[in-house]
Amino acid sequence: MSESTAVRVDPSNERMLKAWDGDDGSFWAKRAQRFDDGVAAYRDLFFAAADVQVADRVLDVGCGAGQTTRDAARLAAEGSALGVDLSGEMLGVARQLAEKERVLNVSFEQADAQVHPFAEASFDVVISRHGSMFFGTPLAAFVNLVRATRPGGRLVLLTWQPLRLNEWITTFRTIFAAGREVPSGDLALSDPREIEELLSSAGYVDVECTAVNKPMFFGEDVDDAAEFIVEQHGGRLSDLDDTARDSAIQALRADLAEHQADQGVFYGSAAWLVEARRP
Repeated sequence: MSESTAVRVDPSNERMLKAWDGDDGSFWAKRAQRFDDGVAAYRDLFFAAADVQVADRVLDVGCGAGQTTRDAARLAAEGSALGVDLSGEMLGVARQLAEKERVLNVSFEQADAQVHPFAEASFDVVISRHGSMFFGTPLAAFVNLVRATRPGGRLVLLTWQPLRLNEWITTFRTIFAAGREVPSGDLALSDPREIEELLSSAGYVDVECTAVNKPMFFGEDVDDAAEFIVEQHGGRLSDLDDTARDSAIQALRADLAEHQADQGVFYGSAAWLVEARRP
């Protein structure tokens, strides 16, 4: 039996399981360090909000390759951190890195946090860095997570603000549209009013959404960034002829050059730092 069929998921998350335990997960397992470097500017404010204490039990939802889980485990030196994700391949990377870094109070499990039977009130802090936007049924997911949190325990999320405020997404969407219609629609959990209503309905109190804006790293230089971005998004050019495809890639390289700084290639990004508490 494959790992994918062994994972219990809510039917609304079956598409996410196929993606994250498939090609998407393979890509990010290979590029785990680039993702961590990309959003590194958010790390300090994210963990300041999480306020992990030395004996806390931490749950990291959508942990990917586990950097935030290992960081939480280091802060909870006398406690523990559990990272859950749908990607078996990314969790494999997470376990290897935890062993390499000798982080002993951390564990990882392939699970759908929307339906996983976490023990009641078993965590002091629940965190998710850009992982909570993928739930098929968000209300059911957060009801499950609030149940798993002890009374007074904390929830801290990092989610993206609307696309129009994220230069990196709008720029790459436009370039890879290559003159065709630019994909529309917004990301889940990008509207603070909807976030507040969702978490309040799930049973959280003291819900706060704070706008945070940080530069997002894409590569050491134009060549490095272009290789990464084309690998991630190049499939959108597959139906174009060679001339149109080359033109789009040259447009990308020109835009990357305009965003080159001494420390690398950076684009503007905008996120919500979401904080809430179980009463």
